[in-house]
Amino acid sequence: MNDPHDRADMIELERYELYEEPGYHFQFDRREFMRVFGAGIVLIVPVNRMLAQQGQRGQGESGRGASNDRVPNDIGAWIHIDEDGGITVFTGKVEMGQNIRTSLAQAVAEELRAPVAMIRLVMGDTDLTPFDMGTFGSRTTPTMAPQLRKAAAAAREMLIDLAAQQLNVEPGSVRIVDARLVNHDRSKSLSFGDVAKGKQLVKVIPDNVATTAPKDWTIAGTSAPKVRGRDFVTGKHQYTSDLMRDGMLYGKVLRPSAFNATLISVDTKTAAAMPGVTVVRDGNFIGIAAPDQQTAARAEKAIAIDWKAPGQPANAALFDLLRKPATERRGGGEGGGGGGSRPQGSIAAGMAAADKKLEQTYTVAYIAHAPLEPRAAVAEWKNEKLTVWTGTQRPFGVRGELAEAFRIPEDKVRVIVPDTGSGYGGKHTGECAIEAARLARAAGKPVKLVWTREEEFTWAYFRPAGVIDIKSGVKNDGTITAWEFHNYNSGGAGIQHKYDIPNNSIQVHQSESPLRQGSYRGLAATANHFARETHIDELAQSVGMDPLAFRLQNIKDDRLRAVLEAAAKAFGWGQTKPASGHGFGISCGFEKNDYVATCAEVAIDHGKESGKDGSKKETKDSDAEGAKVRIVRVVESFDCGAIVNPTHLKNQIEGAITMAIGGALFEAIQFENGRVLNPRFSLYRVPRFADTPSIEVVLLDRKDIPSAGAGETPIVGLAPAVGNAILNATGVRLRSLPLVPKGLAG
Repeated sequence: MNDPHDRADMIELERYELYEEPGYHFQFDRREFMRVFGAGIVLIVPVNRMLAQQGQRGQGESGRGASNDRVPNDIGAWIHIDEDGGITVFTGKVEMGQNIRTSLAQAVAEELRAPVAMIRLVMGDTDLTPFDMGTFGSRTTPTMAPQLRKAAAAAREMLIDLAAQQLNVEPGSVRIVDARLVNHDRSKSLSFGDVAKGKQLVKVIPDNVATTAPKDWTIAGTSAPKVRGRDFVTGKHQYTSDLMRDGMLYGKVLRPSAFNATLISVDTKTAAAMPGVTVVRDGNFIGIAAPDQQTAARAEKAIAIDWKAPGQPANAALFDLLRKPATERRGGGEGGGGGGSRPQGSIAAGMAAADKKLEQTYTVAYIAHAPLEPRAAVAEWKNEKLTVWTGTQRPFGVRGELAEAFRIPEDKVRVIVPDTGSGYGGKHTGECAIEAARLARAAGKPVKLVWTREEEFTWAYFRPAGVIDIKSGVKNDGTITAWEFHNYNSGGAGIQHKYDIPNNSIQVHQSESPLRQGSYRGLAATANHFARETHIDELAQSVGMDPLAFRLQNIKDDRLRAVLEAAAKAFGWGQTKPASGHGFGISCGFEKNDYVATCAEVAIDHGKESGKDGSKKETKDSDAEGAKVRIVRVVESFDCGAIVNPTHLKNQIEGAITMAIGGALFEAIQFENGRVLNPRFSLYRVPRFADTPSIEVVLLDRKDIPSAGAGETPIVGLAPAVGNAILNATGVRLRSLPLVPKGLAG
């Protein structure tokens, strides 16, 4: 996990939020300096210089030189077996609804030959778990699961050695069956607790520890039910917003009138005079802690505040803005985390060899994460230590942000992450935790702060918008000869292709974004796949070839061919023609060692108008104004190597497809002059039950290939498949996401 290539994969270019300056610069008086640093002369290193020095030592996942990034290598740091035989596993990963609690428990259970029910995971607690970069980038399955497998395998061998000593037999004659250590004829046995009693399991995990091969899995590879699933169904599980602490107050933060607004004046006297209310002003931070939410709301209204906001762009100017180069680079180097690449061959030669040339532009809008649970945090200061419960994908990163904001050592900060109501890449930063902690410090009591839906839509970061230009050449026989690809702003994830093209130039260009932007499920892979797979369809159309046959002709990669053929077979591609008003579309791709192919069927539903007698009649087929696009059926095939839990993998894929419907058809942030114009669900359209098509998932279980994560890649195939299906149904080619925000040609 310390491999530099692994680190580069984690800090991809479009994780803009990891490179932001701290959101707050709280005041730091002389007494605080003395208490933190001791008496004497204190030399203050400016934040920018300090961060640069930390970066030279090797950046952590926060992009701010996070400390303590060594992966512990002793069993005690990862696994504890108590004298009662209980097995506790510690990991800095967090559960955001992707069900990694279950898959990681399966990995440990497999190596310890114990039931999943015996495994208890402690997750995302910075005081209890080993350092972890964060739960993002589909890295849990390929990086954390193998680490826990090794730890469990080493623990298994230690248990066997200890049991052999107690049973007075050779270690080779002892094995584990259903969490009991038995001798060769099962005449003697010991429980894990019997062996662990009075012992300390302390051992360095050897590099060559043997783990169970996927072909021999009996627990991993099965559809084990969700661990603690009943707690979520019955409402027993407590999310951050459910937590209560003795004497707890409720927080509220006054937000600027627009992005980049400057505070001109504020009068807090009336609010501060309210019983039980604490008002905090610290720089641009203005917040309230009150005995209940109603009082907090009244205090907020009682504060007179004036902001000045500069003139700022609107949607109409977005894509022209994104073509302008950024004045400062963000991220980790040229191209960033798998972005652009060195040219291959010669674009000029490839174009000269082509019979047909194609040049098109594709765009994608900003979209919001819209998690079911908005940002929430409960903060408590006790004995000079800060504890924060919050839903975040990066507990150690948030711990670092809190320590930085309050100028305290990281060992004086504890971040605990309850299983969280989704994040989709949108909960990497700790602004809500910092706000709650600032209020709690001022009030001297625990404070709970839960963002409103409007705050979540406005002040969180968005999936980057982007402009993508593609130039290509193709021969009349369907051979692609040249591929030139320029992505402006949205990023480099999924930008590389598996088509057999001899002449390539692929580049990522950073831009100045008018909105705050950052990680979103799949990062830029959705934008890059949409542009690429739409363009591939256009090339196929230009030479009169079937879209599937055209792709297969230009693909040599066996795994990509396999998912394409599997999806096409399950969909019945080429077996039947679409019904009138319907269309078929196909796409394929790969990202993060996952391969995906998607087939979609759409129906074009035209509106009806009333006749003179009150009856309904169909509008003319030629009248596309306001016609609705309905996704009827989706078939997606997926290869992520060896499958850990088939049912939960299908759930991930189905969820990704459903989420992708919004970005494909109608989701888009509307903004003007520093304000988001659709900051609530009544104005921001997300997929509904009525939008859900028939979904069939085809899994390719490759036990000869290490397991890859599956949280992101399944989302990338839907938009291009649907766009291609719309063309098939209507003859209309759409090149912007969302495709039909107001209906077809609306």
